[in-house]
Amino acid sequence: MSSQRLVVLDMDSTFIQQEVIDLLAAHAGVGAEVAAITEKSMRGDVDFSSSLAERVALLKGLPVEIFDQVRREITLSHGAQKMVDQLHAGGHKVAVVSGGFENIIHPIMRSVGVDYFRANHLESIDGFLTGRTIGAVIDRAAKAAFLQEIAEQLGIPLEQTVAVGDGANDIGMMEVAGLSIAFNAKPKVQAVAKFTINDGNLLQVLTFMGITD
Repeated sequence: MSSQRLVVLDMDSTFIQQEVIDLLAAHAGVGAEVAAITEKSMRGDVDFSSSLAERVALLKGLPVEIFDQVRREITLSHGAQKMVDQLHAGGHKVAVVSGGFENIIHPIMRSVGVDYFRANHLESIDGFLTGRTIGAVIDRAAKAAFLQEIAEQLGIPLEQTVAVGDGANDIGMMEVAGLSIAFNAKPKVQAVAKFTINDGNLLQVLTFMGITD
């Protein structure tokens, strides 16, 4: 059996330090409203798909040029790049699956060297956001399905997969992965994860996988 492993991470507040939708909301002048909905969604108090639709609707009218500005406001979590590099050095694969937005993360994922990624897509018409997303919503079930899909595509058994996340939306993929890691996570997520990282350092993922320098 191959020793190759697949690490799948959530993006917002896990692979990166920010919540992208909150950054967009700040530019739209609806930061407080969106942040409150985001918090309830991450705790698992509200359905993700409906909360996403509610938040995205508040972004209607933003120009697409805002994407470049928001990218400049994004910082990777501590150790993210080194973690990716060391996993690649060991022959492993890295994926990011996000309830955030592909419009913004695509260039970032490519520059960091993430092998696979999937996220929601913000709809725009004539250069402005419509307040809607296009295609299937990346929710809890979709994240779990993504992990299984990529593992099958690579021929990696589920017991050799790792799921890392912080919100209720990540619990599904944690339940199907061989190893689950809660990262600066909500109590509901820490309760289901095998390991917990609370210092914001993604390099600990390697430690829990038994990978050393």
